[in-house]
Amino acid sequence: MSVSNLPPIHPGEILREFYLEPLDMTPYALAKKLHVPRTRIERIVAEKIGISADSALRLAKFFNTTPEFWLNMQASYDLKIRSSAIAGELAEIEAREAA
Repeated sequence: MSVSNLPPIHPGEILREFYLEPLDMTPYALAKKLHVPRTRIERIVAEKIGISADSALRLAKFFNTTPEFWLNMQASYDLKIRSSAIAGELAEIEAREAA
């Protein structure tokens, strides 16, 4: 099992730096277009909450991406954070022998 050695990147950072900033769009403006509470987008770009399936569907529709793009970013971030948190426990688990 291997999780990339690259630092974890929160999807909110990607949303903020590669989508909102180039468009000169505020989280509030995006929230209005996505029909979600402004606090949801504000908290995502502040890296306080992750991307839900609902948010992924809405972001994908608006930015012409796929929901999987957003959810895979979130899953990658979650795996890296959790892997680091339980590294000691994972080291104690012996891999099953291949048949």
